[in-house]
Amino acid sequence: MSSKFLRCCAGALLFGGISLAIAPTAPAASDAAALATATPAAPSVYLEDMTWTELRDAIRAGRTTAIVPIGGTEQSGPAIALGKHNVRVRWLSERIALALGNAVVAPVIAYVPEGSVAPPTSHMRFPGTLTVPPEVFSATVDSAARSLRAAGFREIVLLGDHGSYQRELAKVAARLTRDWKSVGVRVIAPEAYYKSASDGFAQLLRARGYRDDEIGTHAALADTSLTLAVDPALVRSDQLQGPSHLDESVGVYGGDPRRASAELGRLGLDLIERETVLAIRTDLQEHPREHARPATTSP
Repeated sequence: MSSKFLRCCAGALLFGGISLAIAPTAPAASDAAALATATPAAPSVYLEDMTWTELRDAIRAGRTTAIVPIGGTEQSGPAIALGKHNVRVRWLSERIALALGNAVVAPVIAYVPEGSVAPPTSHMRFPGTLTVPPEVFSATVDSAARSLRAAGFREIVLLGDHGSYQRELAKVAARLTRDWKSVGVRVIAPEAYYKSASDGFAQLLRARGYRDDEIGTHAALADTSLTLAVDPALVRSDQLQGPSHLDESVGVYGGDPRRASAELGRLGLDLIERETVLAIRTDLQEHPREHARPATTSP
C-alpha cells in the first residue's frame, strides 16, 4: 500500500479482522504554501454563480446593469447542436458584461417561439426544436425583467440571439420602460446585437470574398463560423462535407457551411460585442439622470 494512498484515507482499514485506524495527515508544507499564495479567481459575472448577498452587494457597489441572454432550442442543420443559440448568447453576454464593467448576466431564456406544433411549422418540422407561444415568451421576459428590477437593477438589457422574437423583445422593452419612467429604470433590446450577428457579419464576410450563397441565413457559413468560434464541440465537422447546395430539407437555409472556420467566427463575435457595447453605453449616456436616481433594493 502506497504512502500516498494512506495519506488520502481516513477511517478504519481491516486486515484479518483487525481494525487499523488511520488518521488523515496534514497537507505537505509545499501544498499549504501553494494554497496560501494562490490568486483568487476573478468574480463571475453570472447571477446564478452568486449568493443573494453577493449579488446585493454587487448592485450596491454599482453593478446596476442586468443582461438577459435569450437564445432558443432549435435545429441548425445536421452539423450544429440544438443548443447553439443558448451557448452563444451566454458566451457573448459574458464578454459584453465584462466590457461594460458594471453588468451581471442573468440565466439564459432557452424556450422561445419556434413555430407551431400542430401542424409543425418552421423549425418545429425537425426533432429537438422546442417552442412556446409568443404571448408565453413575452410574459416570461416581462417577469424576468420585473424580478431584476426588484433586485435593484437600473438598466435591463434584453439580448436576443434568434430572429423569431426580435419584435416581441422590442415591445416588452418599450412597454416596461414607459411604465417605469417615474422610477428611472430602463429596459432596452439593442437592435445592434442581432443586426451585427446577421447583416453586419454578412457584410464583413462579403468584404473577404465570400458569396451570399455560402454565407446563408441559418446553419450556413456565417452561423457555423460563429458557433465554431464559441465552442467547436457544438459542430460536427464530418457533417460539413455534404453537397455544395444544401437546402431547407436538412435545415440549412440559403448557404453552404463547408468553408466555415473559427477564425471567421471570431471576427463576427468581435463585431457583435463591439456594436452591442456601444449601443448600451449610448443608451446610458442619453439617459444619465434616470440612471442616477437611487434604486430600491430588497433587504
